[in-house]
Amino acid sequence: MTQENETRNPMRTTCCPCGGGQEHSATSMSRRGFLQGVSGAGALGMALTGLTWSAVATAAQAASQAGPQRRALVVRPVLVYDIPRRRPQTSWRSWGGIQTQQDADQELARIEKELNQLKKEADFPVEFAKPIGIRNGGDVAKIEGLENADVTIVYAAGGNAFEALAKRSKNMIVFCRHKSGPVYLWYEIISPRYLRQHTDALKVQGLDDGDVVVDNQEELLWRLRALCGLQNTLGTKILCVGGPGAWAQPAGVVPELVKKVWKFDMQTVSYEELGGLIKQARADSAAVGRAKERASKYLKAPRVKLETKPEFVENAFLLEEVFLGLMKKADCRAITINGCMGTIMPLAETSACLTLSLLNDAGYMAFCESDFVVIPSGVLLVNISGKPMFLNDPTYPHDGVITLAHCTGPRRMNGKDLEPVRILTHFESDYGAAPKVQMHKGQMTTNIIPDFLIKRWVGIKGPIVEVPFLDICRCQIDISFKCDSKLLAEKMPGFHWMTCYGDYMKEIGYTCKKLGIQWEDLTV
Repeated sequence: MTQENETRNPMRTTCCPCGGGQEHSATSMSRRGFLQGVSGAGALGMALTGLTWSAVATAAQAASQAGPQRRALVVRPVLVYDIPRRRPQTSWRSWGGIQTQQDADQELARIEKELNQLKKEADFPVEFAKPIGIRNGGDVAKIEGLENADVTIVYAAGGNAFEALAKRSKNMIVFCRHKSGPVYLWYEIISPRYLRQHTDALKVQGLDDGDVVVDNQEELLWRLRALCGLQNTLGTKILCVGGPGAWAQPAGVVPELVKKVWKFDMQTVSYEELGGLIKQARADSAAVGRAKERASKYLKAPRVKLETKPEFVENAFLLEEVFLGLMKKADCRAITINGCMGTIMPLAETSACLTLSLLNDAGYMAFCESDFVVIPSGVLLVNISGKPMFLNDPTYPHDGVITLAHCTGPRRMNGKDLEPVRILTHFESDYGAAPKVQMHKGQMTTNIIPDFLIKRWVGIKGPIVEVPFLDICRCQIDISFKCDSKLLAEKMPGFHWMTCYGDYMKEIGYTCKKLGIQWEDLTV
């Protein structure tokens, strides 16, 4: 590392950005200094100021303990077909099994039946409009509310209305039939005539071979799942305690990229404001009583073992109420903490680890370190899977195994059930309350490895083969993978990883394509 790099990005021997012996206190950064520090980079949305505990507590009580739900994906199915007329001694009809209006009416009924079944099978919120049939591009103008749909599914039986539909659609999927019903014309010619425009290379913008589905309803379903995740992620409002940041990157650069690519709305609150709220909350006997009651109930639950001071857990629940109230006031579903260890501990008299874990289990999205290199991938993963994500520090891959660890792992990793947990101190400070979640051995996981520039994401999937207890961050899992270990080491960009239960590699790759992010799945 050059001297210039050491000055700009000093070497740290801890995983958290606030480690390495830096001094932090509740007054180490004034609100004015905080605003000047991040607003110059253009990363701020609205800064929350002048907050009172009574207003925040009222908001927290009104906040849903189950967390906000994903917005339903709105899908408009459109059947494009043609009714040819017989002409003597010439080719008067194209390929395809839909040749009459009766054929088209039967096909619309078939589509509606299939989509009703898809909705029953979907593990994400989706609303299908009633299928409509059109015969050419001019009919597209007659489709009401097409611009309001998130996705247009083009059932390409015949005719040609692709360009007119593309102009009014946010996203398009082309569905063709081979054996699932009457064969479609565009089963033959979707590639040479439309995608390649009579050439040897893709010519259409915003649509490619990955957007074409033949017969398979499951192929249609996972693409819709991906688009549900994408539409719920774009424009995310997130509360940034201490301002937005990025691991080991120049101030403001990554948050600005995230605003450009992901359209995030970054609301902020300073540590000066937070410190005042926590002080007021600790003086509120009713709030303290609520925190103690919830902590007691949590600790008495099955498969929970306390191995730190109970007051750290009580303070974590009090901090959760503060964060819930702040998110409610900012109308945010997500929260992140910049300088979450050395800064938050003197204010809350605990670590934020358990608090963030609780919020993730409740259906919110809570991230430590304010690392916007990786946060968008976590928001996307939650919105695709409907399950909590695990932001973690990777180690060095070897022998087909890599250890992933952090102190903020959720317990409800499958979206339903609570895994066993030991409540320990945060490792590096040996202070506060941090969960060691006993994640499920044998569970398949999706792992996203984002780069610093939002240009290339790498992914691996693999099962949890061990849940160790090393002298590192408390939540620990060993993931096995099929690719060569050296190849993974060479391909790994950025730093933090994002992990969740299940296999969502296809969905992540599909959404990356929509945003111009290169996706490299190393476990294909």
